[in-house]
Amino acid sequence: MLHTNAFNFVNMLEKAADASMLRYNVIANNIANNDTPNYKRKDVNFEDYLLEELTSGSNRSLREKVADVDLDNITASTYTDYSQLSYRLDGNNVDIDTENVELASTQIKYNAVVDTIHYEFSLYKAAMAK
Repeated sequence: MLHTNAFNFVNMLEKAADASMLRYNVIANNIANNDTPNYKRKDVNFEDYLLEELTSGSNRSLREKVADVDLDNITASTYTDYSQLSYRLDGNNVDIDTENVELASTQIKYNAVVDTIHYEFSLYKAAMAK
């Protein structure tokens, strides 16, 4: 992680990439436990923390908020999802179709974040070359 406010956007993208990778692993674990009796699916909460950090405070611009964001407040956390009802007799609440869609969505988000990180570094490289 780069330790300066000038790189907070890249640092936030790094946190988003880490959260996406964590979510990918959690979803893969859900899929692996599809047939485990009484298994409750797990998920990752990251976006809520990011949104809270970016929307709190004054009416400053998004650029200013990103520059001043406290990256320690933006962490991914895993939780067990008891909210989904289990229609299965074994008490497992994993829906394999939903998990596969979430897995694909997570992969797309991860690729978008990584592409954005590459783009940001290409801008820094171009600026240093001048």
